[in-house]
Amino acid sequence: MTFLLAALTFLIVAMILVAAFALAGGSKQENVVRARLEAIEKGARRGNVSPELDLVRSELLSDVPVLHRILLRWAWSTRFRAYVAQAGLEIKLGKLLLLTGVLALGGYVVVQYLYQNPIFSLLATAAGALLPVTAVAIKRTRRIRAFEKGFPDAIDLLARAVRAGHSFTTGLEMIGTELAEPVAGEFRIAFDEQNFGLPLRDALLNLTERIPIIDVQFFVTALLIQKETGGNLAEVLDNLSHVIRDRFRLLGEVRIRTAQGRLTAGILIALPPMMLVLMRTLNPEYAKLLFNDPWGPYMLGAAALLQVIGAVILWKIVNIEV
Repeated sequence: MTFLLAALTFLIVAMILVAAFALAGGSKQENVVRARLEAIEKGARRGNVSPELDLVRSELLSDVPVLHRILLRWAWSTRFRAYVAQAGLEIKLGKLLLLTGVLALGGYVVVQYLYQNPIFSLLATAAGALLPVTAVAIKRTRRIRAFEKGFPDAIDLLARAVRAGHSFTTGLEMIGTELAEPVAGEFRIAFDEQNFGLPLRDALLNLTERIPIIDVQFFVTALLIQKETGGNLAEVLDNLSHVIRDRFRLLGEVRIRTAQGRLTAGILIALPPMMLVLMRTLNPEYAKLLFNDPWGPYMLGAAALLQVIGAVILWKIVNIEV
């Protein structure tokens, strides 16, 4: 057992050092080049890219050649890379997987050393493995919500620019320089993509992939239809901005009416672990049975699993999409 712990400790320290070295690499210029190559790659998947642009190599998923080749064989790697990019994180998929492995193995070693219980060790391993993905998901949700709040202002600015006589691409550039992040950054990427030779249609479709919300899809669809059929672009943008603002107003009313339900769901989710910690602190003998009895860890593991399932169901009920 001592040899196993020593080996696992050596392995986790080595993985931490490799992860620190990998995370330290990558300059800002490399990130810009990688973003442009990714835009060209998306256009190539639609079949609307010129032969010259099609010669560009694909983006590396990891600085480690073996890990890069392994990730290329998995179809989910491209979708997960897009998921990470939607969170605004400039980290390669290989680095994220390496960090996940370090946290999972670290949780296993620490808990196994303290409690020497396989159930607790497995729970700690799962928690460590899910921590990076959860952080990415939270960051992605916050970034998309921030984009939704500033998106109507971007449409209004674009409509005013078109009404003042500027071209549509100039309006995109104005959004990238005048508004706040993340709206400015996403429109600046779209402007840079078309400015470096990518067709405007592909640049707009890339925007819908980076920000997967229904409002952006409406925006891009309206622009593409107007480009093919003609019409008053400023009026189309004004109507679209009005519809988006009405949807946000309705969403605010729904959140107000469901505030009590969301508060109740949060209390129900937090109550069992808080009670366990409280009883463990105030009356250790009462809660000791769950940790010392052979069936105690299994019961705690089943309770944790049911707690996660109940939390997912509760949040699905109280979070209403508009």
